[in-house]
Amino acid sequence: MAFAQTFKALSDPARRQILDLLKKGPLSAGEIASHFDMTAATISYHLKTLKQADLVHESRDGNFIYYQINTTVLEEIMLWITDLREGENDGKK
Repeated sequence: MAFAQTFKALSDPARRQILDLLKKGPLSAGEIASHFDMTAATISYHLKTLKQADLVHESRDGNFIYYQINTTVLEEIMLWITDLREGENDGKK
């Protein structure tokens, strides 16, 4: 997994807010954009960044593209962090 790309994608508050919206279920780009005061191009950029980090997947339904969160990447990060914490505790007596 490319942690650097994932953490970079997560570093932006707007992208974190997009993920927060998507945890309730798939949304189209227009539905996502309705929650922001940004241009469509800016929303598209954020969605592209999230896709490149594999944090969202897209599916097409007719003329619409729907985005949904990919929790697999987040689970891998949580496992990595848990492993770090366990390693930290191994050294303590």
